[in-house]
Amino acid sequence: MSRGHYSMGKRQRDQEKARKKRRKAERRAVKREQGPAEIPISTPEDVTGDLLAAERDVRAQRANAEAGARSIPVRLFVGGLSWDTTDDSLRAAFERIGAVADAAVVTDRDSGRSRGFGFVTMADRRDAKKAIDEMDGADLDGRSIVVNTATERRR
Repeated sequence: MSRGHYSMGKRQRDQEKARKKRRKAERRAVKREQGPAEIPISTPEDVTGDLLAAERDVRAQRANAEAGARSIPVRLFVGGLSWDTTDDSLRAAFERIGAVADAAVVTDRDSGRSRGFGFVTMADRRDAKKAIDEMDGADLDGRSIVVNTATERRR
């Protein structure tokens, strides 16, 4: 076995480390020569600027953020449904409160009959909160229903 090839690579690595160390020392020396950075002196007008314009900008950003957050759809669990409740009747019950993106009654695979619960997706989070407040414990097709936010099923 020849050891020359391996030692050649090690020498190159060592030389590269030494070059990097020299470059770092040179950069540090240049920064030391420059001294501390000058701190700009600002006037009160520079600091405050146009307060009215800044306040308008902040209010506009908040309004945009709230509008975006309002339009987040929320999925609601609806339990205690009658076997006679259909997707359309569930949708109609919740459309009185706000825009409904989707409504579905869960049915049994074999019999096709309602399993007694369903899901409603409200298009707006505020409408979803209002739906929970108004519809939880309300009467739908002769049954008292339970409404709350849906959670992911564990598998």
